Amino acid sequence: MKRLWILAATISGALAGNAGEAAGNPETGAAKAVVCQACHGANGNSVSPEWPSLAGLGADYIADQLKNFKETKRNNPIMMPNAANLSPDDMADLGAYFDAQVNTGLESDPSYWQAGEKLYRAGDKARDIPACMACHGPTGRGNEPAKFPALRGQHSVYVVKQLNDYASGARTTGPNGIMPTIAKRLSPDDMRNLASYLQGLR
Repeated sequence: MKRLWILAATISGALAGNAGEAAGNPETGAAKAVVCQACHGANGNSVSPEWPSLAGLGADYIADQLKNFKETKRNNPIMMPNAANLSPDDMADLGAYFDAQVNTGLESDPSYWQAGEKLYRAGDKARDIPACMACHGPTGRGNEPAKFPALRGQHSVYVVKQLNDYASGARTTGPNGIMPTIAKRLSPDDMRNLASYLQGLR
């Protein structure tokens, strides 16, 4: 019951924080996104496992991450200078553009994805790990109003890095500290399995 209350409070807070934000223009964002393609790929589908695919990730989530980089709340030596001169309108436009793109998807590692699916869909009650789909959706499409990002088709290498960053405290952004708390309960095998499942999720 407590877990459900925390989740409800988190979503409510995220929805409240989302109210009044300006909607971005994907056409304007397309022109601004040209420089982003070097790392994040044409149409937001990254070819490098080190860099996330942004296609369909969530407009408000993307804008929020750009703001976090600009305000140095999220540490990345490449993204921080790239975000430094972006205005709120720029961030909204870039978010709208990338969110409008289609994630082309990747393939899962056949050795690990089934264990990852089980944890994603059911969690692990014994370790107090909630099902990932409670926030990120049954098909990994995320929850746009709550700014929970889409995870389907994301590079497994990138997902594992983010989970490790949450667990170590290197990354702290996100509503009510949910991800750092959960990530600390995941074993390296859990992270690998989840990441493999998400990489192939359609």
